[in-house]
Amino acid sequence: MSTGFVGLGAMGAPMARNLHRAGLLSGVWNRTTDKAQALAAELGVKAAPSVLALARTSETLVLCVSADHDLLQLIAALAPAMRQGLLIIDCSTVSANAARAAGRICAARGTGFLDAPVSGGVEGAARGTLAIMVGGTLADFNRAQPVLLAMGRTVTHFGPQGAGQSAKATNQIMVAGIIRAVAEGLAFAAAQGLPLDRTIATLSQGAGGSWYLANRGPYMERGEFPAGFRVRLHEKDLKICQAMAAAAGAKLSVVESALSDYAQLIAAGHGDEDISAVFRLTAPLFGTAATAAAAAPAGAAADA
Repeated sequence: MSTGFVGLGAMGAPMARNLHRAGLLSGVWNRTTDKAQALAAELGVKAAPSVLALARTSETLVLCVSADHDLLQLIAALAPAMRQGLLIIDCSTVSANAARAAGRICAARGTGFLDAPVSGGVEGAARGTLAIMVGGTLADFNRAQPVLLAMGRTVTHFGPQGAGQSAKATNQIMVAGIIRAVAEGLAFAAAQGLPLDRTIATLSQGAGGSWYLANRGPYMERGEFPAGFRVRLHEKDLKICQAMAAAAGAKLSVVESALSDYAQLIAAGHGDEDISAVFRLTAPLFGTAATAAAAAPAGAAADA
């Protein structure tokens, strides 16, 4: 299955590498040409001169962009290359409405479309162990299995187009609550004089354990927040969740609280750090030594 990849950011590039390892990747394209050329040279595939050129030589096209307008602009640009038999798999995190709109454009031209957002962080993207939540027809889902399984370990069909994005929105709400709980818990532990490395290692094995405690607790311990999942991007996702909840007549306290936290972090210049930077807000609650680490300059963390 000849597969092209569009969008070579922190998640997209390692996902493309896994497609290459599986023998599926035929070419790449990115708005920043240098990124596409560098990855193409590394992997020995083509850097397409345009997204249309990539689509015309691919049986399957995987997209990984940032927001609703990015996806819809890309789908509009791809329309001249859409045809019967082409399958587009969108691994971006966007609204369910945007996914359905993209799907309608594709269907009108005989092209299959799956919304297939992912979770598992840059670590999961690199290891090929992502959880992938898929919306679309069962026929397209079955056809996409080789591509999806090259990028993820847990691949689930949730229903028609938009269902994958609804599942991802659910995930993003949970992430918001968990990362704040981890940040508050570790600030509390520091205030109690506990060694954070042993606290993280031990509690990760107990009932309070989570992926975020094990994988992002060490960021908090060091007071360094390299961009695994940027504050700005989670804010974008949570605004999608907020709108979806409002459409159902609900207001979610976890979402509202996280958006308030992120507004503070972005205003302070930390929007491009990992969301574990919420520790910057919780450490000062106790006036402990952790406060100094949390208050490190935004540029102190290396960009991942």
